[in-house]
Amino acid sequence: MISKRTGGWLSFILVNGALAIMVLLWTVPTFGLFISSFRPKEEILTTGWWTVFPHKEWVKVEELRAKDLNLDTKGEMTIAGVTGTFKEFREGIETPDGKRVKWIGNRRLGRIEIQEYKWTVNWNFTLENYRQVLMGKEIEIKKPDGSVEVIPGENFIGSFLNSVAVAIPSTVIPILIAAFAAYGFAWMQFSGKRLFFILVVALLVVPLQIALVPILRDYAKLNINGTFLAIWLAHTGFGLPLAVYLLFNYISTLPRETLESAFIDGASHFTVFTRLVLPLSVPALASFAIFQFLWVWNDYLVALIFLGGNKENQVLTMHLANLVGSRGNDWHLLTAGAFVTMLLPLIIFFSLQRYFIRGLLAGSVKG
Repeated sequence: MISKRTGGWLSFILVNGALAIMVLLWTVPTFGLFISSFRPKEEILTTGWWTVFPHKEWVKVEELRAKDLNLDTKGEMTIAGVTGTFKEFREGIETPDGKRVKWIGNRRLGRIEIQEYKWTVNWNFTLENYRQVLMGKEIEIKKPDGSVEVIPGENFIGSFLNSVAVAIPSTVIPILIAAFAAYGFAWMQFSGKRLFFILVVALLVVPLQIALVPILRDYAKLNINGTFLAIWLAHTGFGLPLAVYLLFNYISTLPRETLESAFIDGASHFTVFTRLVLPLSVPALASFAIFQFLWVWNDYLVALIFLGGNKENQVLTMHLANLVGSRGNDWHLLTAGAFVTMLLPLIIFFSLQRYFIRGLLAGSVKG
């Protein structure tokens, strides 16, 4: 029979162990993405990001030029005391003293490496990936063989500023409108209030994809397609139902005595809303701001439809998708670009996280 204390400890270990595993599963790929964004292109393609930790591998200790040795690559060759064919040397042949002789490259222009198996770390980091992603200018990269490769930059800074210009108004506007609406539903009396609130809640289950084509047609008539105004209005409309519902649950639980005292002193609804309700509703406002900002920042579909293919208004998600399509093999650019898109959402979340749970649980407990 398990005692109550033992059961408590067992429950604590299971719950926290499961949470630790989930956190680890989320953190490891993110950490790997972060490390890869600072690694040179050649190393990303040949080795894993985990090589930044101490590990054992074959490390070059000496290099020989194949053409200086006058070797017959069609037959057997003797190099550094070991004999083998070209195919065997390409795979690597170990010497009696524990080293390895490996042919790198083709038969005519290849080189021979004498390698030793020992502990090492791969801390060859660079900022070239971010410089190439963030700047629109051409980047010159020096390769290990001394040659120079000229690569056009991606100018993510312009897309980053466009995403900020889209996300901030698309977060602030629905919060202001929803806060007024939630206060009206919670503390004002008017005919049809219950019906209007049911309609607002019902809009939560309507897929936004249904509204895209009708809204696009209306925008075409108003001649605002491809502008920031179009996407601000779209995100505001799609975000309002959840915002009203979330803020209503919080505002309706505010102390009635505080608001009634303000009304007795002659305060209007606008004064009560601005002086009392808004300051007391910061946790709910912050929790919705996190939801709305992350949704708008990571949105691709709405931005693609209402901003179109205009490169001047291209947001980060569209630019990153184009980068995957045009330069899908350039992992050094994809990792740097992905981390650029993650940076601001992480700052916003950690800045407002102390309000997050409090705002979500608002109205769930009465009494």
